[in-house]
Amino acid sequence: MSRTAEVLRNTKETQIRVRVDVDGTGTAKVATGVGFFDHMLESFARHGGIDIEVETRGDLHIDMHHTVEDTGIVLGQALAKALDGFKGIRRFGHAYIPMDETLTRCALDLSNRPYLIWRVDFARPKVGEMDTELFKEFHHAVAMNLGACVHLETLYGDNSHHIAESGFKALARAFRMAVEVDPKTGGQAPSTKGVL
Repeated sequence: MSRTAEVLRNTKETQIRVRVDVDGTGTAKVATGVGFFDHMLESFARHGGIDIEVETRGDLHIDMHHTVEDTGIVLGQALAKALDGFKGIRRFGHAYIPMDETLTRCALDLSNRPYLIWRVDFARPKVGEMDTELFKEFHHAVAMNLGACVHLETLYGDNSHHIAESGFKALARAFRMAVEVDPKTGGQAPSTKGVL
């Protein structure tokens, strides 16, 4: 079973290509024009065990919002496409990620009922050149377009870099657990409804 997909999205604000291999080794080739965001996507790939290619050209002369949100939209769509109706997977995943003084928790349900609970606060308005408010926009876009119910919470922490990165790593690890092939499903969607 090949769990790969590629999605293209072109608007007046962004031009994006994302390719994913859910069963990869965690390699990433990322170019969004936003350095810290590239670093976070590389971390997501590594800790999720996903191979990803992301090429985003956005209207950075305005700000980073469209670039970050639209990349989340396309990444979510590509992951959903690769997972083909969530057949044969474990469906649920969770992770606790410590980074120095910070601890972040993520619980995830690949249910095709998208939702985001976001309990993350940043001490600073920026990490590098990136507005910290954009991290919520990215996670919301991924959840809505992947069809995932995501609960992400920083339990404690002070360093904004650590808070952001532990969130991406927690999402990645929870996703990695949820997409593991479960032989007990018999290749079907893990739901009493028979479809997700």
